[in-house]
Amino acid sequence: MFRISLLLSLFLLAAGCSTNGSKPEEKESAPKDMSEASISLSHKDYSLKVQLLDERSGKVMATYNPNDKSQNAKELAAELADKIDQPMVPARLDSAGNVTGGKSRVVLDEKETAKRLNDIKAFDKEIILPIQETKPTVANVPASAMNKVIGSYKTTFNASITGRTENIAISAKEINNVILGPGDRFYFNLVVGDRTEARGYQKALEIVNKEYKEGIGGGVCQTSSTLYNAVDKAGLEMLELHHHSKHVGYVPEGRDATVAYGFKDFKFMNNKDYPVKLKAAVDKKAGWIEIQVLAAQTPAVKS
Repeated sequence: MFRISLLLSLFLLAAGCSTNGSKPEEKESAPKDMSEASISLSHKDYSLKVQLLDERSGKVMATYNPNDKSQNAKELAAELADKIDQPMVPARLDSAGNVTGGKSRVVLDEKETAKRLNDIKAFDKEIILPIQETKPTVANVPASAMNKVIGSYKTTFNASITGRTENIAISAKEINNVILGPGDRFYFNLVVGDRTEARGYQKALEIVNKEYKEGIGGGVCQTSSTLYNAVDKAGLEMLELHHHSKHVGYVPEGRDATVAYGFKDFKFMNNKDYPVKLKAAVDKKAGWIEIQVLAAQTPAVKS
């Protein structure tokens, strides 16, 4: 009997059972931390690249990642505006009375652009940029229709100062026969262009920081000032205007419009509901420049 009990005990020990009837000890691993037990995502930088499109052409103007802290929506909108914005180039009437040239005014709405960038959702792949394009509104106006003077102004100059006289004549020629439909804009520096020797401009005195200094294009401000007074009499809307740092003799005080290419401009808009034409005439012998603003008798034809 003793032998049987001994054999039974040895059998139970070999099987992993205790002789006292208790369950065998189980080897258990230490409990895992909840973060380890859960499904973990890799710590990769999630790169959300959204394309910013020019709807007119479908061109990708830039890419934007809202998770990239180095990119600022407002700053990016300003950078895009520098690339996209362009002023309107007004049309002209040729000798046959046909409208030629002209380019649209293009403006990016910076505020709306920044808003759209800040409102990007997780699955957005493209953002359409809010670009506003305004075409010159006049399609074809006969020269004979532009004959009603609604504003004019005339100034005089010393014709013996050849350089200054030539500069006035060249700049006046660039203005002559420019036509503006309703809402069209005129930027003096854009229309007249840079005043360089290659374009025929000569040295003449000009006002710089309250002093007279010789420079290429001196006298062009008499053209811009004459134009300012003519369009003001016509009741057109001023957009940008600067005065000289000292009084000039060819217009009353406070009635001048100084310009400097790439720095100061003279801008206005045709706020009428009909087209207007600019007519500039210069007499280099008698020493005078006159600019007229003429209106069409018929409403503008929109393109």
